[in-house]
Parts: sequence; structure tokens; C-alpha cells
Amino acid sequence: MNEGLSDDQVALRATVREVAEGEIAPVAEELDREGRFPYAIVATLGELGLMGMTVPEELGGAGLDTLSYAIAIEELARVDSAVAVTVAAHTGLGTMPIVMFGTPRQRERWVPDLAAGRTLGAFGLTEPEAGSDAGATRTRAAPSDGGWRIDGSKMFITNAGTDITACCTVTALTGDGEISAFIVPADAPGYRPDAPLRKIGWRASDTRPVTLDGVQVGPDALLGPRGAGLRQALTALDGGRIAIGAMGVGLAQGAFELALRHARERRQFGRAIVGFQAVQFSLAEMATEIAAARCLLYHAARVKDAGGDATGVAAMAKLTAGRLAQTVAERSLHLHGGYGWMEESPISRLYRDAKILEIGEGTSEVQKMVIARAVGAHE
Repeated sequence: MNEGLSDDQVALRATVREVAEGEIAPVAEELDREGRFPYAIVATLGELGLMGMTVPEELGGAGLDTLSYAIAIEELARVDSAVAVTVAAHTGLGTMPIVMFGTPRQRERWVPDLAAGRTLGAFGLTEPEAGSDAGATRTRAAPSDGGWRIDGSKMFITNAGTDITACCTVTALTGDGEISAFIVPADAPGYRPDAPLRKIGWRASDTRPVTLDGVQVGPDALLGPRGAGLRQALTALDGGRIAIGAMGVGLAQGAFELALRHARERRQFGRAIVGFQAVQFSLAEMATEIAAARCLLYHAARVKDAGGDATGVAAMAKLTAGRLAQTVAERSLHLHGGYGWMEESPISRLYRDAKILEIGEGTSEVQKMVIARAVGAHE
């Protein structure tokens, strides 16, 4: 099904699928097992324009719409979620806030290299005591030497400490109840990415705590007006939820395809197990649920592209796709039997990668809160 896509979007899907299957799939298990960041893959994606898909062309990006971006992320996650989240976090959180809220000088300094994939960007919002409650930020930025001194810590920050990380946009208190955002260069004294976290899934992506120990930045590091940091972060998260929704749909599609292939090849009681009605029904349910979730995801992307309020529907897409990824991955692993429980089996990696989709970019409970507000179910 082409889901009403344009010819360009169909071609984009084919291109990203070819890269994912030809360049990423052969090394995904090795990267996951070793917890090794995919530098070569990032370079390849950068050369193809996939590290700055939604960045305007005048800033060095591809100038694609949200739907095209979702299609590309979906295809990457169909093969490897660690690569998909590296691209999504870099694009939606590391780069786009600078594009949307930065001054011409900030955009000129940071965006072209980020869009080309020569460097990576990160976004430091979450803290040890400020996860779902992002407004509970404790990191502080105080006026100092004509600029700002930033002290605090961030947690679970993607792309924060790679060899090609250029900057991390961090939120910090600049007054009572006032949260602002700052673009912090990765080579700034006092910016300290701590050791990579050991994760159940997404092992090849870079995820770390970050310590900000007296980081001194100039006045030009302030992103947008003072006090707008939380609003900027929430705006970026709308796009982030669509990207995570795309990862959920993509992972589910990949898990379904593995299940279908195994069912056609695996023989029991003298025939392929795809011939058993119980297996057929399970595959039929998976395919139907994936198609429904994809329609919701694409609708959310189209609403955003049309300039509508996508907050509620983006949360719906993320909530639905996160659940779906876990359900389909579990069904697929079950259908694989004992082979699925082996680490060398691709479905075992997809099974581990699925759970975080209900946690990252806002838990499922947070999505329900957002949806409730969007539909008027609040005081």
C-alpha cells in the first residue's frame, strides 16, 4: 500500500529501504552486541541527505516535510532502531530547535554541518529528578562575565558524547520558574559527557548522563528569548513523538516480516507452519494493526505539515505505535519459538528495542495526559 504518498515519497521509501537493507542490516547485530556507535553509517546517511531531512535547503538540508521524514525513520527502524533513534534525536531535537528558534548567526554557525551529518547535535532536557516533569529542571544558568555560567546535570541524553558531537542544547533555570535554553558547544570547558549507559536495547546508540560544571557560554548561546526554553522543548517534542511513532511502526513492520518469513520456512508436522490457521490468524492481526497504526502516524505528520495543532494526534500516534511495537515483537518472537530467544536471531534485538518506545520522548502515561487535554478531558 502506498497510503496516498507522492511519487517522491514512494521513491524516498525505496531509497532508504535499499540503504537500510544493504548497509545497516548486515552489521546491526554486530553493532548491537558490541555497543558500538555506527559512525560509518552516519557518514553514509549524511552523504545521502538523511541527517538533515527536515532542515530547509538554504541551511544545507533536504527541505523535506514531516511525512517524508516519518517514512524515512520508519524504514530505518524496520532494520535497526539504534540507527533510527540516532537520526531522529539528531534531527528533531539536536538540529531543529536551532532551525526553529535560533538567530541567523546561530543557524549559520551550527546548522549546515549538522544537516550534512558531519557533526551531531543533542538536546539536554531530562535530568535525574526531572523526567516526565520537565518543568522540575534544577540545572541553573546565572549571568557571568557578560554571558552565562551553567551548572547542573542531564540524564539519558542521546548523541551527547560521540566523537562528532558538536553541541548540546540544554534547558536551565534563569530565574524563579523561568526556564531558558542554551546551545552549549561540546568542547566547552566544563561540559562533561559521562560514561555511556548500558542499555537493554538501542545498544549502538550513544546515551549518556551529562555534567555541566561551571560551563561558561557567551550571550549568543541563549536560544530564543529568555524564559522560552520549556515551550521550545515541548514544541520540539511534537515532532519527536511523530518520529518515535515512526520507529514503532517500522519496528513492528520489521518484526512482522521476520515472523512471516520464519512461518514460511519453518516446517512442523510435515508442512510449513504458515499453513496452520493459528499462525495465519496471528499474522493477519499483526498486518492489520500495523496498517491502522501507520494511517494514524501519517495523519499526524500531515496535520503538522498543514500547520495544524499536531500535539494531540502526535501523542496518539506515539502511544499507539509504542504499544504496537511491543505486541508485534512479542508475537513474532513467540512464533519463532526457541530460535527467537537466541541473541543471534534478529527478532531478539527487535524485542529488546521495543519497550523503550513507551518510555522515551514521554511515557505512555504522559501521552495519555496530553491526549486528554487535547480532547477536552480536563478541568
